[in-house]
Amino acid sequence: QVQLVESGGGLVQAGGSLRLSCAASGRTLTYAMGWFRQAPGKEREFVATISWGGGAISYADSVQGRFTISRDNAKSTVFLQMNSLKPEDTAVYYCAAARIGQLLRSPAGYNYWGQGTQVTVSS
Repeated sequence: QVQLVESGGGLVQAGGSLRLSCAASGRTLTYAMGWFRQAPGKEREFVATISWGGGAISYADSVQGRFTISRDNAKSTVFLQMNSLKPEDTAVYYCAAARIGQLLRSPAGYNYWGQGTQVTVSS
């Protein structure tokens, strides 16, 4: 069984930065990892994904150039560095793990989810 715990969320002004972390317990070395977000009244949307080895990465157009996903397999941790934050980035951010190992932009393909961490960007 895999458990994911996100941390690093908070309140930040527009233009600021936050770094989210997702600590995984269980065998996630060969899993693809992803970050998703969900704003009030909206569906969960894809943010970024990274393959099991870290060699392949994909971002949503809305965060391309501002967010960076990375992973440290030795520490079973995935990170999301968020720079130049905008009020529209406000959402609960979720970490997810997929057995498939390859890039996966659809939430339906992920097998495990964290509880989420709130990110609020003030204007």
